[in-house]
Amino acid sequence: MPRIHFFYEDVKFTVPNKTKLRNWIELIIKNETGKKIKNINFIFCSDEFLLEFNKIYFHDHTLTDVITFDYSDDERNLESDIYISIHRIKENSQDLKIPFINELHRVMIHGVLHLLGYRDKSEDELQIMREKENECLTLYLS
Repeated sequence: MPRIHFFYEDVKFTVPNKTKLRNWIELIIKNETGKKIKNINFIFCSDEFLLEFNKIYFHDHTLTDVITFDYSDDERNLESDIYISIHRIKENSQDLKIPFINELHRVMIHGVLHLLGYRDKSEDELQIMREKENECLTLYLS
């Protein structure tokens, strides 16, 4: 039974290559922490849907591409909801002139890295996060 699930709110979208994505995410979590996945839900949604979460939980009125909620109740098992705005991914991929799927994978792993304790509030943290994202993306492609 998969412990990584994909849901959709307020968007017409379906994640491609679910099995490969699950295996990739499980490998990253195993390599980084050795923790077990109890349940990780990726919820793909609209800008409006995610903006409401940002306002309610973080008092932030700006658009974002990903929000990770960590529900883990012990140190050995991971449980999380990771919300991702498909609209932000589309716009970011166009702005960066990269394929949509590449940006999707980057944002998905960014959410997972937050769950694993990586932060991105300072320039130093952001640099470490980007390096780790790139390392993880290389694993997906290999």
